[in-house]
Amino acid sequence: MIDASHLDRLLTPPTPTAERALAVARGQASPSLVDHSLRSFAFAAALGEQEGLAVDGELLWVAAMLHDVGLAPQFDSHTVAFERSGAEVARVFTAGAGWDVERQQRTAEVIERHMWPTVSAELDVEGHLLERATSLDVSGAAPGDWDSSFVSAVVARLPRGRFGDVFATLAAEQAHRKPSSEAGRSVRAGLPARARANPLDELPAA
Repeated sequence: MIDASHLDRLLTPPTPTAERALAVARGQASPSLVDHSLRSFAFAAALGEQEGLAVDGELLWVAAMLHDVGLAPQFDSHTVAFERSGAEVARVFTAGAGWDVERQQRTAEVIERHMWPTVSAELDVEGHLLERATSLDVSGAAPGDWDSSFVSAVVARLPRGRFGDVFATLAAEQAHRKPSSEAGRSVRAGLPARARANPLDELPAA
């Protein structure tokens, strides 16, 4: 049985800057993408705890909240990959929050790398965790890396609705307009079908 207080802690912004990042996501992205961002943070943070990794929790939260903001129409470039657009939004946001240049850059790197096929923890701990978490939430990759009751609790708290179909459609649009992007690579590798058949969609909602 998952301790509800643990899930409450994971889904509560850890700092005022983190709270503002969530507010930005809610103001700029669809509710479906915001819930995806929250589930992704919960999965990433839990995996970091499980693997005993030293994680910058505030940075991971901000990156998770803003990692898909480049899919929002107001930030979606016809020439720049959506993760690059999102990284630049995060760079501006963290500069405004007073973060130093190195931490701004780290946040941008985490967002860009979440679309890589894999990210090693040795290269980028937060990027490693966000890539694995988003892969689970988008396409159901490696579900055995998490406790199944924890995954069920997250999905019950933040129901997926039609997220798989929503993301498959967004990815296909990105691939059509930007075929050389990571979205293009992912779509050619079958991401839309995996997103629409994600086993997490079979879990009961609250």
